Amino acid sequence: MFVITPAMVGQVVISGLLAGALYAMVALGLGLIFGVMRVLNVAHGSLLMLGAYTTFWLFHWFGLNPYLSLLVSMPALFVVGVVLQSLLVRRVVDAPELSSLLLMFGVGIALVNLTQLAFTSDLRSVEYLTGSFVLGPFAFSKSRVIACAFAIVITAGAFWFLQKTRLGKALRAVSQSREVAQVCGVNVQRIHMLAFGLASALAAAGGTLVAVMVAIQPEMGQVYTFKSFLVIVLGGAGNYPGALVGGLLLGLVEQLSSLFLTTQVNEAVAYVLLVLVLLVRPTGLFKGRAS
Repeated sequence: MFVITPAMVGQVVISGLLAGALYAMVALGLGLIFGVMRVLNVAHGSLLMLGAYTTFWLFHWFGLNPYLSLLVSMPALFVVGVVLQSLLVRRVVDAPELSSLLLMFGVGIALVNLTQLAFTSDLRSVEYLTGSFVLGPFAFSKSRVIACAFAIVITAGAFWFLQKTRLGKALRAVSQSREVAQVCGVNVQRIHMLAFGLASALAAAGGTLVAVMVAIQPEMGQVYTFKSFLVIVLGGAGNYPGALVGGLLLGLVEQLSSLFLTTQVNEAVAYVLLVLVLLVRPTGLFKGRAS
């Protein structure tokens, strides 16, 4: 008979929080783009994938510490995000949301195909950190613990930027009312570029941290796009603190369900959760725009 012990529950709860912190950081970028531009960026996972490949090649070619590669992947994807916004996304900012959805879907497909063309679909891994931290009856993967720590620091830095800096306040002002922000002297076009660049940098950070934990391949970003959408639906679209809580909640639900369900069924839990939230509370668990 299968018995669930308090130690097992404690293990999965902490594992859920470790995973949730990473989900929250990645989803924050997606929420930032939607909040500021009302653009559904379904290519967000593809940008995460580019961050993972950047880390892999820096490690493979130059032996660069994968965590130090954050200093390269985040600025590089920030530039990619700014270029994408300037060349493509700005053309659909005021268009119906379906237009932005189709555009970003095409961008995501193009990025995946270009990566397959350049690097093939072979699985690649950054074999840098193995083993676990043991704390009493609990054991946690070192790479996941370190990824969680980086995710917390980066997310806290993003919140500090949004709350305390002039540019961050301008971002929040455009998110609340583009017209009023523009009347107050905010350059909305530049804020849009900044938002997309920051979101891409957050996706790149996610890719770098994921690359140390799992094998990477061109289509790896799809699952993170879906989970990011689920997180912002849970937390409330455009609600940045809600995205943080939504990420942690998703991580907890995934890990706790693994105690009772098989691996195949457990993968469907996130989809069921998304449907339930959309049916019961489409504005999310916290105040947000209708998803």
